[in-house]
Amino acid sequence: MTAKKLTKVKEVLKTRPPVVVVLGHVDHGKSSLLEAIRDFKITAKESGGITQHIGAYEVEDNGKKITFIDTPGHEAFSAMRARGAEVADIALLVVDAAQSVQPQTKEAVMAIKRAEIPMIVVLNKIDLPNANPQKIIGELSKIDVLVESFGGKIPCVEVSAKEKTGIDELLEVILLVADMQELKAEENVPVEGLIIESYMDGSKGPIATAIITKGILKEKDIIATDLAMAKVKHLEDFKWSPILEAHPSQPVIILGFEQVPAVGEKFKSYKTAEEAVANLKKEAPKREIGQTVLENDPNKKILNIIVKGDVFGSLEAVEGMLKNLPQDKAILRILKSEVGDISESDAKLAEMSKSIIIGFRVKISPTVVQFMKNDTEKKLRIKTFSVIYELIQDVRNSLEKTLEAEVVRTDIGKLRTILVFWGEKNRQIVGGKITEGEFKKGLKLEVFRDDKKVGSGRIINLQRDKKDIDKLRKGDEAGILFEGNIKIEKGDIIVAYIEERKKGEL
Repeated sequence: MTAKKLTKVKEVLKTRPPVVVVLGHVDHGKSSLLEAIRDFKITAKESGGITQHIGAYEVEDNGKKITFIDTPGHEAFSAMRARGAEVADIALLVVDAAQSVQPQTKEAVMAIKRAEIPMIVVLNKIDLPNANPQKIIGELSKIDVLVESFGGKIPCVEVSAKEKTGIDELLEVILLVADMQELKAEENVPVEGLIIESYMDGSKGPIATAIITKGILKEKDIIATDLAMAKVKHLEDFKWSPILEAHPSQPVIILGFEQVPAVGEKFKSYKTAEEAVANLKKEAPKREIGQTVLENDPNKKILNIIVKGDVFGSLEAVEGMLKNLPQDKAILRILKSEVGDISESDAKLAEMSKSIIIGFRVKISPTVVQFMKNDTEKKLRIKTFSVIYELIQDVRNSLEKTLEAEVVRTDIGKLRTILVFWGEKNRQIVGGKITEGEFKKGLKLEVFRDDKKVGSGRIINLQRDKKDIDKLRKGDEAGILFEGNIKIEKGDIIVAYIEERKKGEL
């Protein structure tokens, strides 16, 4: 009997497609890569039906399917993980091959490692003339991401989303990693799944995009998250085409929820509506002003926000993602967080506390709209969103704007003085040989004597063979008209440098 039971279990476990999440810095081409994969593998006729972003889609390569989750940030991924959701099987870490590893790249790596899923490094924009894959691979090694060519075990694929090159190789590597995981799921069990995206449609009601994790979802099934239930009225695939059922790893659009479920919520099926209702949470926790204060530090800049959401589930998802924003340099303080439209009391609190009001799928009351029209000084700042990830990115940008710009110094060149001519007041002419880099008119200078800084100044004019010149390089002899606070002596080392102001990053 035991042997028969084991055989039966093996029969119901079926191989399922991998679910892939794409993470990385906001400007490194995650969205363009997803679009390139979609356009590369889906015919023009098919893709013509994809008119609205649904958060997930499916492609087929060599007869095998792959599901991609279109989450624009690691914050979304981390928030889903925090809710106990097994979101993906494989993570693509996208890095711009023409730039460098950014703070958000490091945060994405941490999110992937916390999820304990395989990583594939994707070096994008390889078509650019300044692309430098080896530089990126070296930088990744410093944050403990060792690719195969660097002696590690992490696959690395070079692609150009713009030129659609490297896409076939990337899909091959994804399927290879998936085969090594031996991904399987049960199909003859009650349905379980995960909400990837959701919103309220004016004519169709609540609409949710989900990934099925167990079982087979069919029309008329009764499903429920912690806070929302549905008698499934209609199912569509990612191309908005009607389907009769959805299998494990398949993205599906679900119509029939009584209210909008929250992104990241898990759901399961029930035999009856009464059973589903009995398992719903009876009451959302009450929220009070000042309840959610993420951190207090008098030495850090603070951004005050007021959050309004359409339902408690949405509010919980937004707060969960906001808490994942880095706060090493600036503090995000949520003064008020509640369900409902943006009201006059919200506006008064925002004005008094210099807060930004962030609304998710809510309206602004007519009195507040009128107040904003009369607010010529734009003291009241209100932003509303219908896509959760756009909300998070906007708050992130607002946090970064509170940070002071950093002054970054870069050394450009070095010169050893050979001849010195005394000049007038704070100016003198010196001659020497450039030993490193280059010298240009207008550059700032520092003067070193016996390895100690003794003064500073700038280049007023640059000459070679008594002729004015804009720029000289290593090996050239140069005459410099120097203006500064020190009298240069023979043998002094002059270092030329530039200073750039860069906007603060979290």
